[in-house]
Amino acid sequence: MANVLDIRRRIRSVVNTRQITKAMKTVSAAKLRRAQESALAARPYSQMLTNVLKSLVSRADIYDPLTGLPRHPLLAERPEKNILLIVVTGDKGLAGAFNTNILKMVSKFIQSKPDENIDVECIGRKGRDFMRRRYPLAPEKASAGGATGVSPVQPGTEVAPPRAGRVQIVGEYVGVLGKVEHNFAATLSESVIARYTRGEIDAVYILFNEFKSVIAQRLVAERLLPIKEIGEVDVHMVEEPSEEERKKRIEAAKSAHVGLRPVDTSAVDEAAARFGTSPVDYIYEQPPDQLFEGILSKYIGIQIFHALLESVAAEHAARMTAMDAATINASDMIDSLTLVMNRARQAKITKEIIEIVSGAAAQ
Repeated sequence: MANVLDIRRRIRSVVNTRQITKAMKTVSAAKLRRAQESALAARPYSQMLTNVLKSLVSRADIYDPLTGLPRHPLLAERPEKNILLIVVTGDKGLAGAFNTNILKMVSKFIQSKPDENIDVECIGRKGRDFMRRRYPLAPEKASAGGATGVSPVQPGTEVAPPRAGRVQIVGEYVGVLGKVEHNFAATLSESVIARYTRGEIDAVYILFNEFKSVIAQRLVAERLLPIKEIGEVDVHMVEEPSEEERKKRIEAAKSAHVGLRPVDTSAVDEAAARFGTSPVDYIYEQPPDQLFEGILSKYIGIQIFHALLESVAAEHAARMTAMDAATINASDMIDSLTLVMNRARQAKITKEIIEIVSGAAAQ
């Protein structure tokens, strides 16, 4: 049995660790509230943009009357031979199984597409490190020294550059999730749309942690391109949390005084939806076809922006839950070590008494 001094040192060390985990839980709870507010503040713009597009669908000639095929390239579906996968993870650890679950789903997605070429855009340090250990960089990116971002495609090239493998990394973005900017999402969407329009890729998926509230979150792989139906989420893969994980999240949220239910925005959504279904004949400054083409690209950008905001909120929620569990475990360990220390001290005192009694009896 360890001596009392060693046990006291361990108790002091665990107490210091508990203070750190408790502080990290409080910080994550505060950041979670701000992340929720940011996601909620961006929703009216996204909702109105979607409904404007729905309104334009009935007024613009989106489909060719002779062939029935869509005129806009982002609506055109073709066999999926080359896929772009956008993976959104976190930049930091200490968030429980948040990053691990996302990366497991990435592996499942790649295994579900055994015959397709997959280009991967990594957003977040954890995803970047995981993918770099398993898959090579694209040739144009490797020749550029692994710089962050997507290497530009040479205009006018008829032959695509050779691939580094069936799965290759074409983009890396680290440090952009600390403060999510719409400009970043817009720039990324422009790059993705350009590649899809040129026919370099046949589908675009984004894999992230969808967040509605602390208990209403799940892992999803959502198809961004081609657009199947405006305003509808095209989910390819989904993983729901277990019941045990839900209970842990509820307990952590209650102790941190974080709301469990999402904010009710049904009234705002209903008011915005009436715009798209209104029979009023609007007067547009540009022709409806031109307006539809310009707004559709912004629609992809706002989808990526929302995915980033929800992923950040989910990461803070996961870190809050993990730090709450660590704080509880530290408290249990302190209680256990205190019990062991008391027993060791009692045994030491008993031994000393026995020695004194034995010495007195020997005289």
